[in-house]
Parts: sequence; C-alpha cells; structure tokens
Amino acid sequence: MNNESLMDVMEIRRFLAHRYPFLLVDRVIQFESGKSLTAIKNVTINEPFFNGHFPNQPIMPGVLIIEAMAQATGLLGFRTMGEEPQDEMLYILVGVDKVKFKKQVVPGDQLELYAEVLRHKGKMWIFKTEARVDGKVAATAEIKCAAVEMNK
Repeated sequence: MNNESLMDVMEIRRFLAHRYPFLLVDRVIQFESGKSLTAIKNVTINEPFFNGHFPNQPIMPGVLIIEAMAQATGLLGFRTMGEEPQDEMLYILVGVDKVKFKKQVVPGDQLELYAEVLRHKGKMWIFKTEARVDGKVAATAEIKCAAVEMNK
C-alpha cells in the first residue's frame, strides 16, 4: 500500500456528495484500481441515530451499514475511473442483493468497509462488499450502483 492510494475525510468529501450526518466513511486505507478498496468508519456514541436505535442498547442500524459499504463502492468506482464526480451527475445505489448481517455494530467499534469490483459495464457497477469489526464479518452484500444525470 502506498500513501498515494490513501484518502482522508477531506479528500473523501471531494468524491462523495454526502455530508454530516450521512457521510459514513472516515478514511481509505487500501486501494487497488479496478479491484478493491478498504475504508474505515469510526462508530461513536455521538452518532445521531443512536438516540433512537436503541437508547438503552445502541446498535448501528443495518441500513446504515449497507450505506457505508455503498459509499465505499462509490470511492472505489471514482478512483478506478480516475475522475471526480461531475456536478450534473450523481452516483446512486440501484440495487442490494445477498445481504447478510452477522454481528452487531456498537459504539466504539471501527467498521472496516471492503469493496471489490465484480463487474463494470458503462455506467453500471456491481460490487461485492463486506463490513468487519475486529476482523469478524458484521455484514455482507452485493451492491449495484450507477451514475445518473441529476434532475434540474
């Protein structure tokens, strides 16, 4: 892994349109163009969703784990193409298949987000994704994303 492939949150914000409280990737720690990317999401008790999910037993919602994995796929796709998003284009989630949740994610966990390109044709991308905590799989999914023109 070389330093050129690493991304901090400021660079991530150049590639993802998401902002607080919905930006769910803090750092990219591994990138191989056209193949894979590994990113980190630090889970803290300060996350707004923990106020309601669940106050006495805080657990990161599964849909947000999927969203974090999808954001990692966006970074992998853009970095692979070697370009930043265009103002008139939006990279969106178009499908999620084969989802499995295997471990709860709680405050204090560091969620490792792994994305691997399975197929890419035109504006459509299909990824194998995995979220891990301490090396143990928390969730897996096959995620489909596409670049679409924004409605103006």
